[in-house]
Amino acid sequence: MDYHALNAMLNLYDADGRIQFDKDREAAREYFLQHVNQNTVFFHDLEERLDYLVEHEYYEAATLEQYSLEFIAQLRDLAYKKKFRFPTFLGAFKFYTSYALKTFDGKRFLERFEDRVLMVALHLARGDEQLATALVEEMISGRFQPATPTFLNAGKRQRGELVSCFLLRIEDNMESIGRSVNSALQLSKRGGGVAFSLSNIREHGAPIKQIQNQSSGIIPIMKLLEDSFSYANQLGARQGAGAVYLQAHHPDIMRFLDTKRENADEKIRIKTLSLGVVVPDITFDLAKRDEDMYLFSPYDVERVYGVPFGDISVTEKYYEMVDDARISKTKIGARQFFQTLAEIQFESGYPYIMFEDTVNRANPIEGRINMSNLCSEILQVNTPTTYGDDLSYEEIGNDISCNLGSMNIALTMDGDDFGRSIETAIRGLTAVSEMSDIRSVPSIAKGNRASHAIGLGQMNLHGYLGRECIHYGSEEGIDFTNIYFYTVLFHAIRASNLLARERGTSFDGFESSTYASGEFFDKYIDREWAPATERVRDLFADIHIPTQDDWRELRALVQEHGMYNRNLQAVPPTGSISYINHSTSSIHPIASKIEIRKEGKIGRVYYPAPFLTNDNLEYFQDAYEIGYEKIIDTYAAATQHVDQGLSLTLFFKDTATTRDINRAQIYAWRKGIKTIYYIRLRQLALEGTEIDGCVSCML
Repeated sequence: MDYHALNAMLNLYDADGRIQFDKDREAAREYFLQHVNQNTVFFHDLEERLDYLVEHEYYEAATLEQYSLEFIAQLRDLAYKKKFRFPTFLGAFKFYTSYALKTFDGKRFLERFEDRVLMVALHLARGDEQLATALVEEMISGRFQPATPTFLNAGKRQRGELVSCFLLRIEDNMESIGRSVNSALQLSKRGGGVAFSLSNIREHGAPIKQIQNQSSGIIPIMKLLEDSFSYANQLGARQGAGAVYLQAHHPDIMRFLDTKRENADEKIRIKTLSLGVVVPDITFDLAKRDEDMYLFSPYDVERVYGVPFGDISVTEKYYEMVDDARISKTKIGARQFFQTLAEIQFESGYPYIMFEDTVNRANPIEGRINMSNLCSEILQVNTPTTYGDDLSYEEIGNDISCNLGSMNIALTMDGDDFGRSIETAIRGLTAVSEMSDIRSVPSIAKGNRASHAIGLGQMNLHGYLGRECIHYGSEEGIDFTNIYFYTVLFHAIRASNLLARERGTSFDGFESSTYASGEFFDKYIDREWAPATERVRDLFADIHIPTQDDWRELRALVQEHGMYNRNLQAVPPTGSISYINHSTSSIHPIASKIEIRKEGKIGRVYYPAPFLTNDNLEYFQDAYEIGYEKIIDTYAAATQHVDQGLSLTLFFKDTATTRDINRAQIYAWRKGIKTIYYIRLRQLALEGTEIDGCVSCML
């Protein structure tokens, strides 16, 4: 039977009313027999294969030249001895469609999964045989999975960057705006999604050179950026994608939101650019009291305070700015703002929300976080760039790269050495950071060199909980999430400290961080963190949970030797990578037990939730049934141990109203959530469209 027809049988019950999981496994096997094997280029041996791929410019010679052929052969044998098999048709289809190296005409395969794992490990290890071996073991086992750009590009001669996405700020001058459009083109062609902060741009009607009503505001800039991303893509392999963030108290905020209305005028309508709003605590306080919220002119704020609007704490300075006659301001109803926010989210799923004060209270690094990225999980400090009249750089600021990869929670828990798995992942991601030097955007290159920032993510939480017969969002489920992320944090910091000792240096600004002062460690030393339920104690029976003494020892090592990575964790919305890794996406619950996807020319494809069987269906409630409270509670348990953010998508039934969305926003804010990604309504999911939607991370 045709593999597509076999896969479709997942959507048909057998005579006993059971889901036919075996048909999907059979579809995966038939896909290899009918398509992959017949279209794979044959080589007699490894040496012939590598010589051919280097000579014809498929592989980078420099990557392979760091190792002996004997070692490469041993590592390849190690990968193949694991006897990896795709457990689902979609996993195999995704890999061979999107990741495997193909001939330049796109018709024949030059890699199997093991070959891609091998090349990624060799590339990231940079001649370190021990690290290359560890990376192969972690990736082929499924415990660690690099992000799409890394897994797709590493070791290839014709490739984009290894980095998932980028964050840049735009200052209130034409030089910065012009450079930003060029940066969008340069970064987009390299395959990364790009987010920009617009909060510093003067509003529509603001003066220019003291002449009133001259500024066009932010919407024309959004149009320029949208066109840039539509034009530039990575060799057609990954489409350009961008996002823009705006402070809620910016005078153009309502115009900004209106660009996503279904009936917006084409002159202002934004179709493909993602929107994000930065919301401070004061906005919620004003709405609670049903008061007006003032919107402040960024031009005047910068003139009065001497720093850009995005670098001001609006909550801290709010009433001071209200009383300052030098700052132009307008006002709208605070509840009107939240109502509009919910309306736009109801219509489009946008905007993302970043809870500014929550983010900055948790920030261990000196400086202010004023934006996030295309998937709302990157939260890092940036600094401005200044320009001369000739567009040359006067002072290069620090912008942000997303160096991402994710752990498979279920397989990490099953592994032999929890700490070693985390350390290997941290080393692999650090290599991504160290190997990236995007000189066409100097602020990105500088920021990356100074910070060595990475984002270790997690996926397959719901798959693991379901396998262990634990309900997502239950007391045991939240307890597990808390202890798991607590343990990951310890090992991530330990690994970064070890890197600092080996390299003899720390990230720029370590001395002024709460890591250096020791304050960061207080909450882990002042109280005991241990499982609250017997079930979670059993799950961690063979995994050491860090004690208060462990944290005291780690604090001393960090204070003495430092940390190499300024940022360590960020949990993205894993998309394609979670399919090939057979994981539930990120740490949110499944959207459907059997997910329906539309995959190009092949049409509908069916994907069963990982570890789902006919005997444990009750533990795989979908996100719409579970409800936003339990999802937020789960994310809140993880958030307290993650230095950056987590892409939190909220799911609502088709009976939801804008009032329900507002309630969810308030609940998330009160629970200490840092960001909200998409809002999803059930009827959107039933169309079989992609659930996660983050083109850049696609982890």
